[in-house]
Amino acid sequence: MKLLSYIAIILIGTACSSDKDNYVPIENKKLEFTIPANFPDPTYDIALNPPTEKGFELGKKLFYDGRLASDGVISCGFCHIQDFAFTHHTHIVSHGVGGALGTRNAQPLHNMAFMKEFTWDGAAIHLDLQPIIPITAEVEMNETFNGILKKLEEQPEYVKLFAEAFEDQKINSDNMLKAISQFMIMMISANTKYDKIERNEGSVFTVEEAAGFELFKTKCASCHKGTLFTDQSYRNNGLPIDPLYNDIGRNRVTGLTEDMQKFKVPSLRNIELTFPYMHDGRLKTLDDVLNHYSDGMVDSETLDPILKDQNGALGIPMTAEEKQQIIAFLKTLTDDDFVNDTRFSEF
Repeated sequence: MKLLSYIAIILIGTACSSDKDNYVPIENKKLEFTIPANFPDPTYDIALNPPTEKGFELGKKLFYDGRLASDGVISCGFCHIQDFAFTHHTHIVSHGVGGALGTRNAQPLHNMAFMKEFTWDGAAIHLDLQPIIPITAEVEMNETFNGILKKLEEQPEYVKLFAEAFEDQKINSDNMLKAISQFMIMMISANTKYDKIERNEGSVFTVEEAAGFELFKTKCASCHKGTLFTDQSYRNNGLPIDPLYNDIGRNRVTGLTEDMQKFKVPSLRNIELTFPYMHDGRLKTLDDVLNHYSDGMVDSETLDPILKDQNGALGIPMTAEEKQQIIAFLKTLTDDDFVNDTRFSEF
């Protein structure tokens, strides 16, 4: 409830519009939102905000525009870089305005229309609301919506784009957030080697990949479930508490003791590209990740029970060879078409 109240306060009074007496309406064609054959139904209600050519164009421009930050530099795209499946490689945790340090690593952006909640702790319960968090956070973009809308109103290009994208032609927070969502819901990553095999499109696993897939199903798929490779739950996976950040995870949202140090299970799609790993970027490689699960976990009251055996021993047993086989499989989840798709590129 506190989060919803906070969002309501942010959005009150942010409706602005510009003089558009000379604007001549143009055709704004709807974009086709296609659900891949092996994907579940989207959680985002496309009918309430159907992507259009102009809405997508506006959302893309906003995504890459530093005007959304107080310093005019830190855009959404600053921390979500397409070459790395829209993650941030140059820092363990993302840097914001003035070099401010947060406590978390930027999450990848793909298949957002199929996710139920957003951010590492699920603080955003709807995709349209998610940008509010980084935009207003002091250690990220450190801006207000009133400040952003004032800047956008002063740009003739934005006046034109908002008028073309939305029937009411207004530059306001609602339209701004819907445009960003239109850009993000089109960011579907579903053309990996794994997808082509699952859809019987002619690809086949190598011997090592096939062995890794079988191991993955028995050792990893309880949490990284289904075609999205996440069950979208929140779990404590045994990471030692970092005294520098002391991130309490999901507890920050719910206030529940049982949610201490729990973070959202990430999708493993494009995992080869989205290093460093974990919510705080502490693990550099996939080898490091698997070594953590086999030998690096620490016990705590909220550790996920699935990570203990019947005798209380921690970890997921894996040999060095099995780890390499699992990594070989994980690399079949890399979608080169997605990371090279010019529709989502800044230039």
